[in-house]
Amino acid sequence: MIRLIRDANEHVLLLDSGDIFQGTPYFNFFGGELEFRAMTAMGYDIATLGNHDFDNGVDGLVAMLPEAGFEFVSANYEVGASALAGHVQPYTVRDFEGVRVGIFGLGIAFESLVLASLHEGVRYTDPIAAARTACGELRALGCSLVICLSHLGYRYSDPARPSDRTLAAAVPDIDLILGGHTHTFLDEAVVFGQGASGFTVVNQVGWGGMRLGRVDVTFDAVGQASGWAAAGYDIDGRLDG
Repeated sequence: MIRLIRDANEHVLLLDSGDIFQGTPYFNFFGGELEFRAMTAMGYDIATLGNHDFDNGVDGLVAMLPEAGFEFVSANYEVGASALAGHVQPYTVRDFEGVRVGIFGLGIAFESLVLASLHEGVRYTDPIAAARTACGELRALGCSLVICLSHLGYRYSDPARPSDRTLAAAVPDIDLILGGHTHTFLDEAVVFGQGASGFTVVNQVGWGGMRLGRVDVTFDAVGQASGWAAAGYDIDGRLDG
């Protein structure tokens, strides 16, 4: 399915919102090597970090990074004091014939999810503040489209807890929020009408590769994001939505 989409479209990004390591028997035996190799073979471009990506600690994650032929971004995990320094950047920029796309990542708080010994040297910071900083810098770099790979979770009963929805409301300069962590299967993307493009689209497609989410973004004559359409594919390749 990924190959078919790439064959039919000139400019494609394949993105992941974290928890590549999920505690499967493959991970238990091979420590993430197979997951990274498979994603590299599928042509993934960029991913963010989820809490399960620390299941073997920072050193275990770093040991597997040579198998990952794609970038990692996280704007609110400060990694400079850890072995991840130099391997994870706050954001990255891709240029498509003069149209610049900025992609940054956000990770969930470690408390109650990741033992301190497993994220040694990696510090969680406020994701809303980090998102605002990343958006400002990416817009200053001329990005017409800003994408957040979020591992915050889609929504919580506590409105003070950061989530994809609270992020969309608080940081209107994000155009697309592609989420993970809560394994939410959305029947359709949720759109907030705001920001420079007039939209912030929030989408999450479950977990385990059961769905492949797709968002098509259109640009106007001067290269500004002007519209979007979302769809999803079930594991058998059937279009859903």
